[in-house]
Amino acid sequence: MIARLALSGATAVFLLAAQVAPVEAGCQRLGFSVNDYGKEGPARDAQELLDKYIEKWTAERGIKKYTVGKKTVTCELFLDFIVFDEHTCNAEATVCWAGDVPPKQ
Repeated sequence: MIARLALSGATAVFLLAAQVAPVEAGCQRLGFSVNDYGKEGPARDAQELLDKYIEKWTAERGIKKYTVGKKTVTCELFLDFIVFDEHTCNAEATVCWAGDVPPKQ
């Protein structure tokens, strides 16, 4: 009876471990900052430049298939003058791909 319980427990642990086998994948959080007059301009520019940077970063590492997670853009007031203001905007996103982290080529 004890041998059966031990065998059942060992089988359950083995099956559980087989189901949680790690999948090889890599992810990297990338960002781009822009400092300029106004708020809409630097926010738009930060997002556009992030897209270009993601393309460049993945190409340098030979990553052909990747996914980009939700992009976030945050802006903070840098200078506030009566006639104009200046903001620093940061755009960030997580890029994921299958396989190991390839080195920069």
